[in-house]
Amino acid sequence: MGILTELYRKARKTCVFNKRANWSDSVFRTFCSKVQETKSDAHNGTEWPRRIVSGLQPTGELHVGNYFGALRRCVRLQEQGEDVMLFIADLHSFTTRQDPKQLQERTLELTALALAAGLDPERSVLFQQSAVARHAELCWLLACLATHARLAHLPQYKEKSATMKEVPIGLLLYPVLQATDILVYRGTHVPVGADQLQHLQVAAQLVKTFQHRYGPAFPTPRPLLPDDGSDRIKSLRDPSKKMSKSDPDPKSRILLTDSDDTIRLKIRKAVTDFTPQVTYDPENRPGVSNLVALHCLANGLVPEEAVEEAEGLSTAQYKGVVAEALCGALGPLRARALELRARPELLRPVLRHGAARARRRADRVYEDVASLAGLAPPPPPLHSHALRVC
Repeated sequence: MGILTELYRKARKTCVFNKRANWSDSVFRTFCSKVQETKSDAHNGTEWPRRIVSGLQPTGELHVGNYFGALRRCVRLQEQGEDVMLFIADLHSFTTRQDPKQLQERTLELTALALAAGLDPERSVLFQQSAVARHAELCWLLACLATHARLAHLPQYKEKSATMKEVPIGLLLYPVLQATDILVYRGTHVPVGADQLQHLQVAAQLVKTFQHRYGPAFPTPRPLLPDDGSDRIKSLRDPSKKMSKSDPDPKSRILLTDSDDTIRLKIRKAVTDFTPQVTYDPENRPGVSNLVALHCLANGLVPEEAVEEAEGLSTAQYKGVVAEALCGALGPLRARALELRARPELLRPVLRHGAARARRRADRVYEDVASLAGLAPPPPPLHSHALRVC
């Protein structure tokens, strides 16, 4: 049994439900964070420096769940002095057909949003995944350590492959590339939601297998689970599902590029129920509870505070409060991102600078991996005189 599976089961057994705040997973998340923080790789005598690695796909426009659950979390970790690496996962997007020009446009849009959110390219590393060849090279080695049975058993693969007539191999290997994205930089912590723990378990198993065969090369990555519910934002049209970029209904999500009027319209059309009072009860009132969660994330509240603020308001009136909170939180971000997107000559150097830093880190890791596995050592970097000779 994998460490994360055992961790999950133990945490669920200790989980309690706070009926006042209805924050049902708080104990589970706190338990995961504390246990994972105390576990180390000291058994192999290696101390790994703490490093945060996260990625976002440039497919579809980012929504508020992506912002609160990923972008803003990375910025806050940066402000806490963490070593943060955020990459634009363009290689991952090729499990479905991509238009090259649109992919480049969305890469720049995502870069602009990351900078607008507060990511500092001098303190953190912001780069494009495909600019670092070590992702693909290490992915092959790790793929040779994974098994078809294990990868085909993952829920995401089964769910997506069930809708495809011809299943690309890349979809099966998707979790291996995810693991590579972390391990190629010796990432120690990954900001994830509870629904992504199985993918980290794949990475943990690959670390263990590599160490057993060749020796220690990577730390076991640990999850950084949010305690604010940012990984559980639901669709505005179907609150039984998570908010998604791929949902065919555009009213199901609040995009970071939506105007204030569009945000107000989408919140007004959000599915709730026939009870006029505002309460936080995700199990029995998922639609209203989703609005409370958005209000909390936008204004830095906990559910009981949001419900207290909504006292005396009907659900319809409360939708106006939530919409204005989101407009206030997203308006400055949107304006700054539009300014940056209009200046691609500033964005491309940021990505090049980040890629150069990422390559230096990845090269050091891959050199150790190649030595352990018996592969040819990486060639030394070319100097200016060598380039002139070539």
